[in-house]
Amino acid sequence: MTTEATTEQAQQALLEEFEMFDNWMDRYQYIIDMGKALPDFPEAWKTDELKIQGCQSNVWMRHERDGERIHFDAISDAAIVSGLIAVLMRIYSDRPAAEIRDTSPHFLADLGLDKHLSPTRSNGLHAMLKRIYEVAEQEAA
Repeated sequence: MTTEATTEQAQQALLEEFEMFDNWMDRYQYIIDMGKALPDFPEAWKTDELKIQGCQSNVWMRHERDGERIHFDAISDAAIVSGLIAVLMRIYSDRPAAEIRDTSPHFLADLGLDKHLSPTRSNGLHAMLKRIYEVAEQEAA
């Protein structure tokens, strides 16, 4: 996804991709494959400061401001969680802080993610999303 598209357009594009799958297991595999394609996350970044609380597995997320845009890097030690991270990175990374802050997170419900995740994975997904929105709020101020 290029940065020319707005966050809402990126959300819509992902929703359209998910519509190609007839069953949830195919969507699960798609998410896992997205996670496997995440860039490397150096061991030096796997610190307590960058660790996100409320996730079933270990999740680390960092951000870096580039002008008006925020670049996020994240990884988990669990395959499905890495896939969920990849979904969030695709939607929110390299976008203006104000645009992230002003974009609804409800596309996750439209993807059906909460419906098919265990409660702990769902809680972790929302913890990651909360961190993204907190960063955007701080950077937009």
